[in-house]
Amino acid sequence: MTTKKPRGFTPGQLTVHADPGELRAVTRTLRVAGRRIAFVATMGALHEGHRELIRHARLAKGASVTVVSIFVNPLQFAPGEDLQRYPRPLEADLEMCREEGVELVLTPGVEDMYPEGADTTVVPGPLGSELEGAVRPGHFAGVLTVVAKLFHLVGPDVAYFGEKDYQQLVLVKKMARDLDFPLDVVGVPTVREPDGLALSSRNAYLSEADRPRAAALQRALRAGASVSARGPQAVLDAAREVLDAEPALDVDYLELRDPDLRPDVQQGKARLLVAARLGTTRLIDNTTIQL
Repeated sequence: MTTKKPRGFTPGQLTVHADPGELRAVTRTLRVAGRRIAFVATMGALHEGHRELIRHARLAKGASVTVVSIFVNPLQFAPGEDLQRYPRPLEADLEMCREEGVELVLTPGVEDMYPEGADTTVVPGPLGSELEGAVRPGHFAGVLTVVAKLFHLVGPDVAYFGEKDYQQLVLVKKMARDLDFPLDVVGVPTVREPDGLALSSRNAYLSEADRPRAAALQRALRAGASVSARGPQAVLDAAREVLDAEPALDVDYLELRDPDLRPDVQQGKARLLVAARLGTTRLIDNTTIQL
């Protein structure tokens, strides 16, 4: 007995859906047919970091369909942030998806994701107002709201998020657990450029002179990790010394926390996190520390 493929889906070929309802109908039919779905949520401007997420999705145990969303989510941008200038190279993004064997891409408009009168959001809890949340109020409510909507639309069995945005990863995992989403949320290690700079769509904003200065974030993380046997304060002091040596950096925070981002970690696994501004560009990075 053969299962008829749903309209809007061709195995081994890329199909793009702008209408979330159409995409939901396709994935619902695929799930009924027993196909496992792996999902990568993006804001587009895809780079090698996204490519790595897609490759993990394609290799997910038992997964047979890979879905990628491309949507610049206005809810996670604060006033004065770079929503309007955020890059949107859709054709290049679709070509990368095609190269990586993605079969379904969702490219909704703002009015599709947030119809008139839609004002319900996901409250991220206390962690949502710390670290990135303290600098960007409301950011994680916007992130979790769109991710929750995408989880409902796509219905994935597993979703992949990069560890570069580590606080986002922790909060998405917590939301999935707290709200009983029936899927696994998996973190993928940060992909870096040759100079150590974490890959980010915002790296395109850096001038040629700024790029070596930006790499100070990764040098600071490595310096902290190199003295982890000496304890938390030594880690922070070593990282801070590197950051202070680069006067062009305006540091928002440098913190050491446990893997769930609880403060006051003293031993075992931890995360060293940093955020800084270089001109008009804001950069974040983090690394695992073993205290």
